[in-house]
Amino acid sequence: MKIGVFTDSYRPYVSGVVRSIETFSRELRRLGHEIYLFAPHYPQTKGEKEVNVFRFPSFNTPFNPEFYIALPFPRRVVRYASGLGLDVIHVHSPFMLGQAGARLARSLDLPLVFTYHTLYDQYLHYAPLAGKLAKRGIIAYARNFCNRCDLVITPTGVIREMLFGYGVQKPVVAIPTGIYPERFRDGDPDFLNKNFGVPPDKRVLLFVGRIGKEKNLAFLMRAFALVSRQVDDAVLVLVGSGPEEAALRRMAYTLGVGDRVVFTGRLPPEVVAGAYAGAYLFAFPSVTETQGLVLAEAMAAGLPVVAQAAFGSLAMVQDGVTGYLCRGGEEEFAGKVLELLNDSDLHRRMAEAAAQLAWKLSAEKMALRMEKAYLALVHGDHDRLLQMGEEW
Repeated sequence: MKIGVFTDSYRPYVSGVVRSIETFSRELRRLGHEIYLFAPHYPQTKGEKEVNVFRFPSFNTPFNPEFYIALPFPRRVVRYASGLGLDVIHVHSPFMLGQAGARLARSLDLPLVFTYHTLYDQYLHYAPLAGKLAKRGIIAYARNFCNRCDLVITPTGVIREMLFGYGVQKPVVAIPTGIYPERFRDGDPDFLNKNFGVPPDKRVLLFVGRIGKEKNLAFLMRAFALVSRQVDDAVLVLVGSGPEEAALRRMAYTLGVGDRVVFTGRLPPEVVAGAYAGAYLFAFPSVTETQGLVLAEAMAAGLPVVAQAAFGSLAMVQDGVTGYLCRGGEEEFAGKVLELLNDSDLHRRMAEAAAQLAWKLSAEKMALRMEKAYLALVHGDHDRLLQMGEEW
C-alpha cells in the first residue's frame, strides 16, 4: 500500500505523536508499504534531503516556540500528492494538515484514517481565556472530525470508549504505539551517575516527558517532598524540557528538596535507556495521556510504575501487578511510592511483571495490527474493523 501521512508535528520536533509516526512508518516500510509524509517546515530542516517527506511553510507559536503551525495551501497539497497513487490517507491531527489530508481524501475518494493522539481539551491552559465553553467546543470539534473519517485509531481501549461517549459513530480501533523492548533492557545503569552526578547508592524516582503543566509535575513534586521525609536515599530525576522547568526548580527548593531533584533536560532517544536503567521506579503523575508511551518504556526496563489513574495509565498499568494506580491526592501517591521503596520483594515482583507486559507492545506487533486495519478499510471489510475494535 501507499500511505499518505499528514501531521501537524514532525521531526525535529519531539513529542509522543512524532515518535508514534516514526515508529509506525519504520515498521510499515519493513512490511513493504510506502509512506509519504506531509509535515510542517522547521528552520532546522532547511536544505535537508528527505525521501518522501513534503514540507509546508510554517510559523512558530507563542505558547511553545519549538512548535510550528503549517500553512497547507491547497494547491501545494494537490501538487505534492498528484502522481503518488495513494491508497489510504492517515491524519494525526484534526487541525491544519489534518484538515488538508481530510480534504484530499475526499477529493480523491480515498479512505481516511485519524489517530486520536491528544486529549485536546486538557491543553486549554495554553489559552488563558479558555473556559468550560471552549472545552465543550473542542470536544465537539474533535467528535465532528472523527465522524468525517472512515476509521479512528486510539492508543488504548480506554480512549476508544471515551470517544464513543463523546458521540463518535465511526469504527474505532485501539492500536498502541509500539516500542522496542530490547532497547530498554540494555541501558547503562551508571548513566545518571556519570552524567548528572546522581550517587549510585541513591534510589531514583524517574519521570520522563515534557516539563509542562499538563504533566501535573507540581503534584509529583509535592508527593516527593512527602516521600523524602521518610526515606533518606530517594532522588527525583526529571528527564525532559518544557516551560515549567524554572517554576518547578523554585518549587523544589521551597519544599526543601531542591538538592534531591535532578533536571536532566531532554535526552536523545539513544541514551534515555540509561536513565531508565539507573532508576528504581517510574513516577507518572500526568492525567492527560492517551497512552503514555514512556510507561511502556519504563516497564520494558523493568521499572514498577506509580501513576495517577487516568486514561493512558489505566490501560498501560495493571494495578497491584506492574505498579500502582492512584486515584487520590499526593498522600496516596507518596504512600504507594513508599511501599515499593520499603518492600524489596514487592518491587522485584512488580518489576518482573512490568517487563513481561512490555513485550506484548512491540513495535512489530503493533504495526501488523495497523496493517490489518488498513487492509480491512481498503477492502471495505466493515465487519472486520468492528471485530478489531473489540479485540483490544
